[in-house]
Amino acid sequence: MVYYPKGCDGLAVINVSEEELKEQRFFIQRVKAVTHMFDHKPLAFTHSYGCQQNVSDSEKLDGMLADMGFDFTDSPENADLVLYNTCAVRENAENRVFGNVGALKHSKRRNPDMIIAVCGCMVQQEHIAKRMKERFPYVDLIFGTHVLHKFPEMLYGIYEKGSRLICIPESDGVVAEGLPVRRTDKIKASVPIMYGCNNFCTYCIVPKVRGRERSREPAEVIAEVRRLIEDGYKEILLLGQNVNSYGKDKGMAFPQLLKELDGIEGEYIISFMTSHPKDCSYDLIDVIADSRHISHHLHLPVQSGSDRILKLMNRHYDTGRYLDLVDYARSRIPDLQLTTDIIVGFPGETYEDFRKTLELMERVKYDSAFTFIYSRREGTKAAEMEDPVTDEEKGRWFRELLEAQGRIGENAYARYVGKTLRVLAEGRGRTDEKLLTGKSRQNIIVDFAGDDALLGQFVDIRITKALPWALIGELLQ
Repeated sequence: MVYYPKGCDGLAVINVSEEELKEQRFFIQRVKAVTHMFDHKPLAFTHSYGCQQNVSDSEKLDGMLADMGFDFTDSPENADLVLYNTCAVRENAENRVFGNVGALKHSKRRNPDMIIAVCGCMVQQEHIAKRMKERFPYVDLIFGTHVLHKFPEMLYGIYEKGSRLICIPESDGVVAEGLPVRRTDKIKASVPIMYGCNNFCTYCIVPKVRGRERSREPAEVIAEVRRLIEDGYKEILLLGQNVNSYGKDKGMAFPQLLKELDGIEGEYIISFMTSHPKDCSYDLIDVIADSRHISHHLHLPVQSGSDRILKLMNRHYDTGRYLDLVDYARSRIPDLQLTTDIIVGFPGETYEDFRKTLELMERVKYDSAFTFIYSRREGTKAAEMEDPVTDEEKGRWFRELLEAQGRIGENAYARYVGKTLRVLAEGRGRTDEKLLTGKSRQNIIVDFAGDDALLGQFVDIRITKALPWALIGELLQ
């Protein structure tokens, strides 16, 4: 038997009302009353796949679970509730989910009372939800991206009715303020400022699984960031599928929001992702250049160096516009770290198109690049395009791209040797466990010798050695 609660046939709201949130707080108490009757403290295992937005969503799910009486475990085998928050961007992420959910069959057999839940972008796709429902009958709860705030109600429905529950409504998306958040990191905090996407890149499923663009109220964002800084957080990561689109529906553009946040007193750094080139502006670059707290790192995904392919991708810019932004950003922010995303083997791409990507990389000289072979996504326009290039050929192009970026990035950090960088100490060393590690304002990994008492503090590090992916330095007293 499958139980479909109210609201799973579609959602028309954008801002979740206080009345609805109050109702969910009621269900939190109802679930807590159930878990209180267990002969042990119930344990939850949660895991996120994909982007930082998914991680942020899981912090809210964890917050609700904590309020419902759960503690947490690192082992799904020991859990009373297992929750996977999924990603739909690439096929390999979906395959990992199917593999991990499949492995829970034996755990469910040993512990029939275990609740297994799968949520997020992956199951928001109709064909994936159907597969999950049919092939994994022991999964108790399947819910999409637009009903995260209804998690307490759905969980209580399972306890009350003892049957499966599926809730994947069609919606342009919602904004739910005031949900509890469980953060395990005491130094860095993520703050979503907007949700959804209106760009409809032909290779991307995100607009269909995350809904249309919708921004949080500026006052809510500013208040949350201020609280985090007052609570001692030192790095604030602003999240959005396209942060540059923030505020189009709120009367405050993204550069103005950054100005407001930069004006908060304290010692902290603000970073953001992801920045779409079509909406990146001189105003944004100027705000970064003139700021006290904003990271000097710009992640500007180009995806391809071929204007023909950019048009097929529906990216709404050409390489001329992109290079103009890069040149202006580097003129205003001399120590800028510039990174990008590149897709190899988009349907219809020729080797000539691919060579243009290599030429753009040589021209820009990225500090690093996140590179991917095109992954077909059912429901996107690119999935319907002819794709005559073989996987073997795409693999050769991909290796050529990696070799080119390796050469470009090999000495990218050498310019910092002998300089002093302000670094936020975050944890154990990346290059050596005996060292500490942190990030500079340019978002560069810096390892150095120091005491654990420095964690969570900004320190001055003189750089003594450059690696292709990190810097080594010494603490200045």
